Amino acid sequence: MSPAAVRAVKPLQGAALLALSALLFSLMGVGIREVSTSVGNESVVFFRNLVGVILFLPLILARGIQPLKTRRLKSHLWRTTYGLAAMYCFFYAIAHLPLADAMLFTYAAPVFTPIIAWWWLKEPLSRRMLGMALIGLAGVLLVAKPSAAILDSLSLVGVAASLLAAFAFVSIREMSDTEPVYRIVFYFSLFSALASAIPLIWAWQPLSLRELVLLGVIGLLATTSQLVMSKAYSLAPPGIIGPFAYLAIVFSGIIAWLAWDETPGLTSLIGAGMIFTASLLSIPRRSKPSS
Repeated sequence: MSPAAVRAVKPLQGAALLALSALLFSLMGVGIREVSTSVGNESVVFFRNLVGVILFLPLILARGIQPLKTRRLKSHLWRTTYGLAAMYCFFYAIAHLPLADAMLFTYAAPVFTPIIAWWWLKEPLSRRMLGMALIGLAGVLLVAKPSAAILDSLSLVGVAASLLAAFAFVSIREMSDTEPVYRIVFYFSLFSALASAIPLIWAWQPLSLRELVLLGVIGLLATTSQLVMSKAYSLAPPGIIGPFAYLAIVFSGIIAWLAWDETPGLTSLIGAGMIFTASLLSIPRRSKPSS
C-alpha cells in the first residue's frame, strides 16, 4: 500500500485551517507591502525566517531537541529549497508589482498542486478537481483585476513564486506521514534563516525601530500561517483543499475596503462568488469506506 493511501484525509478540517492560513498570509502581505518601501527584500526574507526560529526557542528549552529529531533531513532540505525560493519571489513581487498582480500570481499555486501531487505522490487527479481549480483561478482574475504589469517581464517572478509554492505545498504533504507540523515548520525556518543570512553580507542595512517592529509582526504572522497551512496539508491532499488558498484574495479585498475604503466592484463580487463556489465544491462528499 502506498504512503498516500494510508494517510488520514480530513477535508473539512483541512479546508478550514487553510482558510485561516490564507487570512494570516494576507495580513502578512499588507505588512510586507508597508515595510518594503524602505527595507530591502533580503532583510525582509531573513527577519521573517529569524522570527520563525525564535518562536521555537520555548519548545526547545522546555522539551529539548528530542521532538525535533528527524530521519527526513533530505525532505526538509527540498521543502526549504522550494519554500525559500518561492518566498524570495513572492516578497519581490509584492514590492515591485501592483499588489493585485502579485497576489494573483502567488495564489495561482493551487492550479498546479493537483498535477504536482498526482505526479509526485501518485494522488488521484480527477477532472472535477482540475475544473474547480480553474474556476477558482478565473475568480481570482475577476477579483484581482490585474493591470498591464501582468505582461511585464517582472511577472515571471510571480509565475515562479506560484510554481515553487505549489512544489512546497506538495512537499509538506509528502512528509506528513512521519513529520509533525511543528517539525516541518522548524526545519524550514532554521534552514531558511541560515540560507537567507548569506545575502545580508552585501545587502545589510540599518533598521529603525518601526521597521524592526514591522519585520517582527511579519515574521510572527508568517510562522503562524505556516504552522496552520502545514497542518492543513497534512490533513488533506493539496488537490482537494488547495482552492481555499484563493480566499487570501478575498481577505485582502476586505482589508483594503476596511482600511482604505476601496469598495469592490461587480466583477470582484462575481469573482469572490466563483472562488467560494470552487472552494466548497472541491470538498468531496462522504464516500463509502473502501475495503
